[in-house]
This record gives sequence, structure tokens and C-alpha cells, in this order.
Amino acid sequence: MQADPAAWLERREGWRRQDADARDEGDVDFGRVIHSASFRRLQGKTQILNLGDSDFYRTRLTHSLEVAQIAGGLVQRLRRAFPDHPAAAALPDRAMIQAIALTHDLGHPPFGHGGEVALNYCMRDRDGCQPGGFEGNGQTLRILSRLENFSANAGANLTRRSLLGVLKYPLAFSAARNPAISPRLHRGLSTLQTIDVAASTPPKCYLDSESDVVDWILAPLSPADRDAFQDSREGAEGHRKPLHKSLDCSLMDLADDIAYGVHDLEDAIALRLVTPEQFREEVTPDRCSSFVAALRRDYPGESNDPHASMVAALFGEAGSRKRHISRMVGHLITAVEFSQAPQFADPLLRWRAALPAPQAAFLAALKDFVFRRLIRSPGVQQLEFKGQRMVVALFEALESDPERLLPDEARDRLGRGEDALRVICDTLAAMTDAHLLRSYERLFAPRMGSVFDRL
Repeated sequence: MQADPAAWLERREGWRRQDADARDEGDVDFGRVIHSASFRRLQGKTQILNLGDSDFYRTRLTHSLEVAQIAGGLVQRLRRAFPDHPAAAALPDRAMIQAIALTHDLGHPPFGHGGEVALNYCMRDRDGCQPGGFEGNGQTLRILSRLENFSANAGANLTRRSLLGVLKYPLAFSAARNPAISPRLHRGLSTLQTIDVAASTPPKCYLDSESDVVDWILAPLSPADRDAFQDSREGAEGHRKPLHKSLDCSLMDLADDIAYGVHDLEDAIALRLVTPEQFREEVTPDRCSSFVAALRRDYPGESNDPHASMVAALFGEAGSRKRHISRMVGHLITAVEFSQAPQFADPLLRWRAALPAPQAAFLAALKDFVFRRLIRSPGVQQLEFKGQRMVVALFEALESDPERLLPDEARDRLGRGEDALRVICDTLAAMTDAHLLRSYERLFAPRMGSVFDRL
């Protein structure tokens, strides 16, 4: 049974536009995201490269803007290429898909994946206490449904459909986690206490603190659709992994992958962090055959060897690099198609956005290259390690005396009876890289400091 389409535009707290307000529901959601404090903070959060190393490369904010632009392009392409497809009527409007895309990294803490692992370690089970862990995508839903200030008790109070698009992993932390894999420190070290990253990486999930929100999001679905949507399997890391996402979430996720694989590659090349030899060796003609064929077809006079000319252009002057980066993005957007999960009745779950196998292989090659040569590079990992240690130190300092050390707004939440560990976690997750660094220095640096030092 298909859900009532009007139900997807409802909000958890009652709100109605004034008669003079010409916006539709997607426009309202887009405006609330753009004007949120959590969105503004993305300008100070690491994407991959450490903030302050250069003013060229992408931050979480510029990355999110690019994801939103690509997601809008994917919707336009699907609507134009498949106007008579049954899924076309289910596509979101431009404002709504861009609102969803702009939110996708709101919950990511300072220092990227290192900060996420650190906060999950800090929120581990201990001494009979089960704080409930931390996961960046789960924190995004928490921000939008609890912590933003556009409503009394529903956070940004976005539409149900937008929150369904944000729900990237429809499985609770308690259901996703493998109890045998518990966050812990490395064993056997004599002088350092460092986090075991493999054991402390969280499962992909939403946080149990938002279970009531997820129940509300999924309420329009039939029981069969709801149960199937939250199905999972054991993942390679040992935790359980959700199997499904909504149409809107698949658009956002694909746009995120394209931005990560192509635009983060551009940053790495422009800053000379990777070499043509490395790229040529790992992103081979076989792995990018669809793009090579498109270059041969669309630009027949440019080169007899499109793969070689692609490498030369990417690692050449800025203009040729930008042209090929744009061609890569265009090649992936124009290949998008609908895929089907026939077990679902509701069109928002039945249909997904996907790439055909050749283009998917090309994108996977780009993502693999960025991961191996940039994200896993010693320079990035060393800074992530350092940020991770600062997150843990600051968390434990605040935990030692939260009434004394937390900022006023967080102490007010304690006074309302909220869980102290979750309040501390929310506080640190919201910080920019620079805010966390200044907070760390204020508590641990040898100099005296001043009450007038701005955080």
C-alpha cells in the first residue's frame, strides 16, 4: 500500500505558512537548512585536508554546496531522460533535494573520521552505563530533529520527506552494533594511550535517542514496507549494515560519491599531493572505460589516446584540469538511471537512483584512488590522529566536572535533566576544528589565558 503523499509533507510540530508566503514545503526546508547554525559551522570543519593548509581546497561547507548542486542535476537529468517512467512522478523538487543534500554532513564532528571515532569511543559502554555511541549520520538526524532552534521541541522541524532523505542508515545503534566489537584503547603500549580505530569505528546507524523520530518518519509506510526498509545484514566490519535507503537518500548519496570521487581528486592534484604516475597506475583505462569511450566519442579530434590525454589534462594547467573535472561530473550525471527494489509498495522506497555498471566502476576507481592516496596518506592520518587525541582529552575534561566546565547553553540542558554524556558529545560534535583547538588550548596549554579569550 502506498502512503498518502500529503503525509510526507507533514512536520512533527504544527506550523503553517502565512498567506503571503509563496514558498512550497521544499523551499521552507531549504531555507531552514541554509539559515541554521549547524550549516554555517561546516565552513570550519575538515573535509579531508586540514583547515589552514591552504585557502584553495574544499571544506565541509563547499563540499556540501557541490553535493547539493550535483543532486539537483541528477533530479533534472532523471526527469528529462525518463519522463514517462513511473518513478518520475516520485522525484523531489529541486529545493527539497538540495535541502537534503546540504544537510548530509551536518553531524560530522571536527577532524573528520578521527573525531567520529573519538566520540564513539567516549560514548562507549562503561561501568554499567550505556551512553549510546556516536555516528556522524545519526548525529545529523539528531541535529535536525532535536538540536536546531526553529521549533520548540522538533529541531529544524523539517518535513517528513526531507528527514526520510536524511535517514541514510535506517537502523538503530543498538540493533546495528556487534557487542563483541567494543570501543577500546590499543593494548600493550607502555607510554601512550591511543584509540583502537578498528574497534572504535561506529556502525552505520541512527542513534537510539532518535528512535521516536524515526518511528514518526516511517509512520506513513505499511508495516511490510517499514519492516523491510529496516532490514540489515552483517557487514564486513562485524557490525550489522542497513540494506535500503529512500529515493531521495539515494540521490543525495550518489551526489556525495561524485563530489568525493571527482572534486576531492581535483584538490589532491591541484595541491600536488598525488602524482600522474600514481593516477595512471591505479585509474587504468579498464577501470575508466566508460569515460574514455565518452571522450573518444564526444571529442574525436583531441587525442588518439583519450586516457593519456585525460591524465595530461588533469595534471596540467588549471584550465585543462577544470575542463576534465567538469567532463567527469557531466559523464556521471548524464548516466544516472532508476533502479527498482520491487519488494516495496511505496514509490519513495521502491525506486532508487543508480549508475550503470561501467560508470559505477569509473566512480569506484576515483573514490578508491582518493581514499588510498589522500585519505590514508601519512600527512592526513597524522593530523587526524592528533585531532582524535584532542577530542578525547577535551571530552574527558568536560566529563570530569560538567557543571563547572561546560558552556552556559550546555549547562542549561543539564539543568533540564538531559544526560550529561550526550550533552558533552553534542557540544563537541558541533564545534569547528578551530573552536575545538582553542577549547583544548584553554584547558591544557601552559600559558595562563584570559576570560576574554574568544572561543
